[in-house]
Amino acid sequence: MQSQRPTTADLAGLYDEDFFEWTRRNAQLLRAGQVRESDIPHIAEAIEDLGKQDLDELHRRSRSLLAHLLVGQLQPAKHAHWRLTPITEERIWLDGLLRHSPSLKIKLANALPAYYAEGVRLAMAMVRTSPDHEWFPAECPFTLEQILDLEFLPQLQ
Repeated sequence: MQSQRPTTADLAGLYDEDFFEWTRRNAQLLRAGQVRESDIPHIAEAIEDLGKQDLDELHRRSRSLLAHLLVGQLQPAKHAHWRLTPITEERIWLDGLLRHSPSLKIKLANALPAYYAEGVRLAMAMVRTSPDHEWFPAECPFTLEQILDLEFLPQLQ
């Protein structure tokens, strides 16, 4: 008795029921050249979602890095050493992300004003200040190159 092949409808249902198994079965079909038997609509959606995850990670890491750079400017030099770890961590993540997806650097450059505004809000929460922006410049004081430079640290005030 032969086992039945899963149909495209079976695979589409599996997408919501067991995503891991759905990925495994579709990968097998694609490697075997059985594209028509695979769940093309959900495969396309999953591929788009992967790109969105990278974009979301760029946003989150950039916002966090900018906040830490801003707070670093406000910290006295004697307390600056403990601020280096989150700055370095975010830069390492961003460096890996941009090496993996270089086109995201253009997205970062274009979205920098929005990311900076969110970074200011996060920095205000980190230093527990009132929601005024007087401590922080209206525009990002760092160039894209400085933001991504693993060695750059803002001047402490």
